[in-house]
Amino acid sequence: MNAQVPGLDEVERRLAERIVQALRGLRYGSVEIVVHDGRVVQFERRERVRFDRADEAKRL
Repeated sequence: MNAQVPGLDEVERRLAERIVQALRGLRYGSVEIVVHDGRVVQFERRERVRFDRADEAKRL
């Protein structure tokens, strides 16, 4: 993946790529970006896995 956003330096471009990767394939959940003093210091990806009751009954 190559984030093509004008005006980004190399570090910002790599950070944008990592955030997009965290979003890919995420069906239920969130990506939280933590900023201190105007700088991104971390991001967290939380994924929820949901089970359909019908699927659950089939496994029993």
